[in-house]
Parts: sequence; C-alpha cells; structure tokens
Amino acid sequence: MTNLKNIGYNNDIENQIDADTLKEHEIARVVSVNRNKYVINNGNGNILAEASGSLVHTSKSAIDLPTTGDWVYVDFYDNNSFAIIHSVVPRVTLLKRKTAGRDVNIQLIAANLDVAFIVQSVDYNLNIKRLERYLVMINESKIRPVILLSKCDLLSQDEIDKIKNNILEVIPNVKIIAFSNLNGDNIDRIKDFLISGKTYCLLGSSGVGKTTLLNSILGNEKYETQAVSKKENKGKHTTTRRELIPLENGSVLIDTPGMRELGNLSVDEGLEETFTEMSELSTQCKFSNCAHITEKGCAILDAIENNEITQERYDNYIKIKKENDFNKMPVYKRKAKNKSLSKTVKSSKKRKYK
Repeated sequence: MTNLKNIGYNNDIENQIDADTLKEHEIARVVSVNRNKYVINNGNGNILAEASGSLVHTSKSAIDLPTTGDWVYVDFYDNNSFAIIHSVVPRVTLLKRKTAGRDVNIQLIAANLDVAFIVQSVDYNLNIKRLERYLVMINESKIRPVILLSKCDLLSQDEIDKIKNNILEVIPNVKIIAFSNLNGDNIDRIKDFLISGKTYCLLGSSGVGKTTLLNSILGNEKYETQAVSKKENKGKHTTTRRELIPLENGSVLIDTPGMRELGNLSVDEGLEETFTEMSELSTQCKFSNCAHITEKGCAILDAIENNEITQERYDNYIKIKKENDFNKMPVYKRKAKNKSLSKTVKSSKKRKYK
C-alpha cells in the first residue's frame, strides 16, 4: 500500500476497504474517465482500464460507475499494461451536480475529495449568488470549501479586501485566498494548503485561471491554457475532462472543466449548511410547513423587513430551494408541472398580443 499513498491513500480510505475483496483483487485509483474507458493509477503509473461486464450490467445509474477520484478493485493483465475494474470502493465523499438542461440526472464530478477550491476571478467572473450555489453543492457532499480569488493583480489591496468582506458578509467563516498567476502573489500560500494524503479539486467557470493555477503549482506549463474571449468575456474550455494529478508532496489535485450551468439535485443538507440563518429562522415561523413566500408569521420574511437578511440572499435561497424541490419530484409530477407552466406561458402570450 506504500505506493498508493502517492495518490492520496489514507486512513479514511483504508477504513472503506473490504479485506475479503482485497484477497481477490488489487487497489487502484481512477485518474480520468472518457465514456466507457478509464485511466487508473496503482501508485506506480497510469494504466488503461475498462469496467467489467458485471459492473456495467448491475449498475442502476451513473452513480454506481467509477468516476475520477474513486478507489476501485481491479485485476491487471499484460504486464500491468491493462486492467479490468470489478467494483468501486465505498466513497468517503462524492461531489455531484444535476446534468445541464431539463433532464433531471446526476453528473458525477469527483470522489473522495477533502477540499474543493472554488476559483473565481475578480475581473468579470465574481458572482456571490454563484458562489452560494457552489457552496450548496460542496456542503451537501461534506467537503471543505475554500474560495480562491484569481487575477488579484488587476486590483488594489483595498479593492480586494472589499471583495473579501462582501463575500464574508454573506458567507461567513469561509477561507478566502486572493492570488495572481501573473505575478505569483499567494501561490505559495495555496501550495502550503496542500497536505500530503489529501485530495483537492479545482472548480470554476472557464477563463478564471484554474489550469494556469495548476501549472503554477506544478512549476511548469504542462497543461494547455487559452485566453478569455474578448468578445464574450468568457473563457474557453481548456480542460475537457476531470483529471487526477498527483503532486510531489503526496497530495492530489483534480482539475475539472469549466461549469457554465450549475444545477443542484437533492441538496437539503447543503442548503441548510450554506444558508444557516434561514434554517435557524424557519424554526421560528408560525406554521411548520411555511414556504417562506407570502405566509404571515414567517420569520424569514420578517427578517428581510428588519434588514437582518438581504433581499438578494433570500431570493437566491428561494430559487435554489424551488429547484431542489422540483428536481426531487417523481417524473410524472415534474412533467405535469412543466405542462401546467407551458400552458400558463402560452395563455399569457395570447393575452399580450390580443
């Protein structure tokens, strides 16, 4: 197991290992996934792999199949040049989101993470509502969030401090590090944050500097970067798939493609953890089933009136909560709700053009 420590093997993972299964198979970690093909690492290097027929056929959904960061039971063949994945070691943590679009399906981002770095640039990308969405997803997975503010060379220290304070007013107690890939400010602070045996991931939209930060941490230009589009002020997707990268100090970093759509699915605990003041106030509402929309005696609405909660934070909370409630509905209820909404929109358009 010694070599496995180079790719993040620790006591938490060891506690998940089944001794009987280990007698029949070996342990490896998933580095990347490309459709039904995998790259795994056994501590000695990367190896191509496929899932066994049994694993594929017994999987009820994508959540049952390996994803980047997973530990898996495997058999090696052809002098360790190829492997078959037989099953997934129970995950310590799993970061996931709703797939883009109307379909309510789960997309796995990465498994067995200790810390999620949310990278936001201070020039155009910073959006506190979006940060809240990331935090709901991360807190639901019981992963520690850390906010990294990129491109801080573009602003003065006073401006950066103001941005930090604005974030902390809404999201207290979160760790924030402002850095610059251009002049190297605070890159060493981020490196010092990376602890041997721990697994980290980089999250954020395209163009915020995730891949450049990765190169800064590695100390070379191993991964390709592309400039932000001046026309649309949007970054191009340099990273095309999730990839696990072992670092020299024994920690592991998972790079992820940019996310332009961030939907959450079944995130009750994440909502409660992210919007703690809403959860606390909801216990003081007059009605136990209060929806916090128009009800009299709603403690949350009273708090808005008394300027204890901002309208913007409340609006984002309600929006995410409604999405979460909708996504948890059975398929037939979601279809009925969509059909009813479609009729309402059509009726509204008819009245408008009469």
